[in-house]
Amino acid sequence: MLNRNVNYKVPRNLLVLFELMALLLLFIYDKDNLDKTTFISGISLIFTIYISNFILLRISTGDNYIFLIVTMLISIGIIMIYRIDKTIGMKQVIWVGMGIIVFFITYFIIKKIKGWKDWILVYGIVSIVLFILTLLLGTRTKGSINWISIGRFSFQPTEIIKLLMIFLIGSYYTNYEKYKEKKYGSYYLMGIIYVFIGFLFIQKDLGTVLIFYTIFITLQFIYEEDRKLILYNLLFFIVSGLAGFFMFDHVRIRFETWINPWAYIDNKGYQITQSLFAIAEGGFFGTGIGLGHPDFIPEVHTDFIFSAICEEMGIFTGIGIIMLFLILVYRGFKIAISQQDKFFRIVALGISILFGIQAFIIFGGVLKMIPLTGITIPFVSYGGSSMLSSFIALGILQVASEELDLEEVQNE
Repeated sequence: MLNRNVNYKVPRNLLVLFELMALLLLFIYDKDNLDKTTFISGISLIFTIYISNFILLRISTGDNYIFLIVTMLISIGIIMIYRIDKTIGMKQVIWVGMGIIVFFITYFIIKKIKGWKDWILVYGIVSIVLFILTLLLGTRTKGSINWISIGRFSFQPTEIIKLLMIFLIGSYYTNYEKYKEKKYGSYYLMGIIYVFIGFLFIQKDLGTVLIFYTIFITLQFIYEEDRKLILYNLLFFIVSGLAGFFMFDHVRIRFETWINPWAYIDNKGYQITQSLFAIAEGGFFGTGIGLGHPDFIPEVHTDFIFSAICEEMGIFTGIGIIMLFLILVYRGFKIAISQQDKFFRIVALGISILFGIQAFIIFGGVLKMIPLTGITIPFVSYGGSSMLSSFIALGILQVASEELDLEEVQNE
């Protein structure tokens, strides 16, 4: 169990103070257009976040800092999204409220239900069904087929498949001795994962391929006894990257704009160059909320929210966001190390890697360290599917932090 002899009131109260100051700044920036609904929504969100932290401290014996870190990231994201577009900002407030509800529902379901480590077939079958539904019902966005639209509601099935894949890997390595005894048993997991990656290639969703590969190879490196399989996967990873480059035009375009975006500043390099201009314009302390031009960047509220934050809140705020993710991943690893149950240890590692690799990919993309992939920042960027799936992952991680309770559940 993680140490609970820590006063959580100080960071919780500081978070509320930060949110109140941000709400005041928004009123000062746009006092003529703000209405009572906006004010009530802002106060309700602050109250919801405060009460949620308070309740979690009472019901959970695990790590309560991870929820505090996430609510800080959410607060920064909503401030920036609302400043860019009020309508989208109000929608994000609703998604956050739903996400917090989903977090607590996930927390109680994961604690209540037993036998998660024995359902490997369920995780695999449900994932494949979601992939097939995406191909049959999905719509193409930015060259990839990864969204399903039903009326006015749209969602991204791969957000759920990521978590199912982590559970599948956890189930496999928890029962590793049983599979190892079977003929080609060591290749069972690889076969399933490569089926997933094959579907992603058909969907042309290579950003998600990178996430899947990273989680799989990292967990395999830790738990796989047959070390040559790791080399095989690294080789397949390189081959897949090269294949994606030559097979898909939108991948080549992203590499071209990564290597030299200035040569394409009027068309396909416009987005990344505007991102770099925005970050440079903000300097260390930012231009101030409402004094920048984040609207110059296409898709700024999703893919490039980090650039907008750096422009108006400063590079120091951007560094702060990166540090919050580093702390979140660190505490996730600490939870995994402290966990005695092997399944939840693997799941905690997988979720921590998921948060870390998603953040790294988007930070690297907007800073031109790596090619852009179209992945959003968990808890910060606008998005319903991403927000809900991230809160589900956080709820699972919260349960995994309760080491002694899980030991009791597994021993019953």
